[in-house]
Amino acid sequence: MEFVKMHGAGNDYVYVDCFDQTVPSDLPELARRISHRRFGVGADGLILVRPSEQADAWMHMFNADGSESEMCGNGIRCVAKLVQDRGYANASPLIIESGGRAYTIQTQCDDDGKVCQVTVDMGKPILQPERIPTLIPGDPHVVDVQVEVDGRRFPVTCVSMGNPHCVVFVDHADDEWVLKIGPQLENDPRFPKRVNVEFVEVLSPTEVRQRTWERGSGETWACGTGASAVCVAGVLTGRTERTILNHLLGGDLTLRWDEDSDHVFMTGGATEVFRGTW
Repeated sequence: MEFVKMHGAGNDYVYVDCFDQTVPSDLPELARRISHRRFGVGADGLILVRPSEQADAWMHMFNADGSESEMCGNGIRCVAKLVQDRGYANASPLIIESGGRAYTIQTQCDDDGKVCQVTVDMGKPILQPERIPTLIPGDPHVVDVQVEVDGRRFPVTCVSMGNPHCVVFVDHADDEWVLKIGPQLENDPRFPKRVNVEFVEVLSPTEVRQRTWERGSGETWACGTGASAVCVAGVLTGRTERTILNHLLGGDLTLRWDEDSDHVFMTGGATEVFRGTW
């Protein structure tokens, strides 16, 4: 099986081009094995780039633990790069399907004609608690609602960007928050489908720093849907403006929550690291 390793702001996945090859039937097991950072290729998960009847491609995504996921903002930028660089679709914008939704994507190319920068229309944020889903009560939305985890009380804001997110604004996003509170929140029964957790330091109304505990993968160097959720949460809580620069461990993303369309737009890089055979 031929694969390509790519990353968006350090959020790395193994990508398999399914336009011209088949894959094993046990995809969760394949995802676990190929994602292992000592015994496999090493990645935050596995993404299959499949043909689609309604879009230029279908992004079929699995986390490193083998669980299937609906969407990855950094991953879909890399899918757009693969699709355009390999000539499966040449026009910008591209339409990529993921998690039952179609995403519109604008690409920018370098001097060699390869995609290097990608803007994704992430769509409208979902704020209704039952649709995120979360059992934390909202009035009507879960915005700065106090919760208690491991004897510590703090406010959370919950947003879905196609997958569930719990945003926690902190003074300093240290390991105590990310590595201890992160996995407890991910598996908290108040999140029936588990949850991605973002710990965010506000540097200014237009600039934040984010660390992410990702559902099914642990701490990742970036999370595009999470950065989008942070943009929304910052506006809802009055901490940030509608356009922000988000510093993640693996690089920067620019987010804009458009007031007219209610859509969130995310811009960042897409980088091929190497190709191989599994």
